[in-house]
Amino acid sequence: MIETGDPKKHRKKYKTPRHPFQKDRIHSELILIGKYGLRNKREIWRASTMLSNFRDQARRCLALPDEEQEKSRKLLVGRLHHLGILNLEASLDDVLKLNIEDLLGRRLQTIVNKLGLSKSIYHARQLITHGHIAIDNRRVTSPGYLVTREEESLVSFAPSSPLSDPNHPERVKTKVEG
Repeated sequence: MIETGDPKKHRKKYKTPRHPFQKDRIHSELILIGKYGLRNKREIWRASTMLSNFRDQARRCLALPDEEQEKSRKLLVGRLHHLGILNLEASLDDVLKLNIEDLLGRRLQTIVNKLGLSKSIYHARQLITHGHIAIDNRRVTSPGYLVTREEESLVSFAPSSPLSDPNHPERVKTKVEG
């Protein structure tokens, strides 16, 4: 019998590094924190663990017979396509070539900054946590939310936010607005 655990107790969604004091890894993590405006290294470890799980699924898929391999490849690549990480024609080798920046680039915080709704990546995080950003008029307050391909065009200011007014003095002028 498999124990599922207590639903009130959250499980860790990340694995910590095996060697916590490697200088090169620490330096690369700090660069990622600055580039993507992350709050702490746990956000990197969470993305890294998620990426590791995708790669593990791809490796297990490679070991299957041809018919089953194609079926499970379509499922895995379909999920990654839905997340906006890969295209539908991708192979399992493309899944194995993914890096952490591919996943961090799909976070709501990064998308808000790319769309020009914020002054910086840190400002994007602040707008999200304070409830000024919505996806399809649904307020999202988690900067780490992975934006799907369909939701990307629906990211905007929340209707109830004062920033939804184009004449608001704190609003960043987007390329479309002029």
